[in-house]
Amino acid sequence: MVTAVTHPLVQHKVSLMRDVHTGVKEFRELAAEVSMLLAYEAMRDLDLSPTHLTTPIQEGDFPMLSGKKLALVAILRAGLVMTDGILNLVPAAKVGHIGLYRDPQTLQPVAYYNKLPADIAERRVFLTDPMLATGGSASAAIQFLKDAGAQTIKLMCILAAPEGIAVIERDHPDVEIVVAAVDEKLNDHGYIVPGLGDAGDRIYGTK
Repeated sequence: MVTAVTHPLVQHKVSLMRDVHTGVKEFRELAAEVSMLLAYEAMRDLDLSPTHLTTPIQEGDFPMLSGKKLALVAILRAGLVMTDGILNLVPAAKVGHIGLYRDPQTLQPVAYYNKLPADIAERRVFLTDPMLATGGSASAAIQFLKDAGAQTIKLMCILAAPEGIAVIERDHPDVEIVVAAVDEKLNDHGYIVPGLGDAGDRIYGTK
């Protein structure tokens, strides 16, 4: 299932990210802001339970988060800025990292680093990567999470291509994809069109 967040603030900020004239600092800040806004939607179904509290006026039962704790897992390197933004909302979440890069010839994912919370199987996992292009890296990362015991996974991306969505829906039909926009297609080099360029390069200024 794909959930596209069409809120005007999200769409405005994504358009600023697309602009070739947007600099590194602003691009990075926008990516973190969009990630926070996406998290509101991705975390809409978190469990709540009544907790007894005393306000300055009276006692009462009020909703607070319950159920499984959260884990944010970034696909390195571009996913880091997304987890950093989301941590502003859920600072108690544990953070993991999966290092993958796409071979420029085969376009297939190659793993080079993996570090996850030890209790990943007991947490709801939100996997972050700004771009869902071919889908290979995201699918490999999801499989690694499942092999580590993760049972509830959502994939959060800023942009997605139909080709990448199709790969995730084929390989992991149980994983919901939350995106800001679904673009037209991939070009011959595996980049999203119209896209916003290489998210990692624009976040870190490594063009």
